[in-house]
Amino acid sequence: MNVDIRGLEAFLVIAEQGRFHKAARQLHITQTALTRRLQNFEGQLGVKLVERTTRSVALTPLGASFLPQARRLLAELT
Repeated sequence: MNVDIRGLEAFLVIAEQGRFHKAARQLHITQTALTRRLQNFEGQLGVKLVERTTRSVALTPLGASFLPQARRLLAELT
């Protein structure tokens, strides 16, 4: 399986920032591009990692359990 590093990075920054607009700003991309990256990443994995509404962002239980692994994986890949 190929690892989508940009998707992984998007997930991590969203988890850390807790807001799409802050994560997008940190990654120097638009919110739309960030949303697409996350959606593509979730699609590749076949799971939903983030619950998003117009007012909040929260990790799903799967997203919360994946977070430490995602951090290690990105550290190993970069």
